[in-house]
Amino acid sequence: MILKENIDSIRKNLPPGVKLVAVSKFKPIEEILEVSKYGVKDFGENRPQELNKKISELPEEINWHFIGHLQTNKIKMIIDKVYLIHSVDSLKLLTEINKEAVKRDITVNCLLQIYIASEETKQGLSEAELNEILDIKNLFTNINFKGLMGMASFTDNKDKVRGEFKYLRDLFNSVKQTYFSEDSQFSEISMGMSGDYKIAIEEGSTIVRIGSLIFGERQATIQ
Repeated sequence: MILKENIDSIRKNLPPGVKLVAVSKFKPIEEILEVSKYGVKDFGENRPQELNKKISELPEEINWHFIGHLQTNKIKMIIDKVYLIHSVDSLKLLTEINKEAVKRDITVNCLLQIYIASEETKQGLSEAELNEILDIKNLFTNINFKGLMGMASFTDNKDKVRGEFKYLRDLFNSVKQTYFSEDSQFSEISMGMSGDYKIAIEEGSTIVRIGSLIFGERQATIQ
């Protein structure tokens, strides 16, 4: 089975402490089940409706990660179903997640998404916006800040990609020292996808989000 071969190949490149999130967006239930049989328990989705459908049809032991841009009106659909939201990219979104979490008396694991690429299509916080949030982080009573996330530029220039990942790692270290020195929960750097995950690991990634190297090239099969 090619899925097992793909997973084994990726695992050879993952040091201890680096988590593999299989990006399963648009992938059928059967393939996700197959991948989970080989010990992968973390899956990433970027559409709330698709995520909910898959949660209802797949084993409870799967840890679901929300990795796409999250609209505030879709927070209620996923907030109590996901293990980690990777893509908190604005103060407004964080405020709304916290507000909904307070209503439900739950704590939500979140990563703050940082804009590290030189592409307008990418989302993320600037350093100034990040500091604005962290200066008032105690107001977010029902948010568990787990770390930072970033997406590098889509380019063949490996030096550029490496520089962007290094920037995120250095920013994480600075934020950790300044705002979370006593908080062991703030420990994750989510960076690296199918095309650049090896570089990301070399630059300190703790979570890699890999889709096409596991499942093959993406085809939109679920609407």
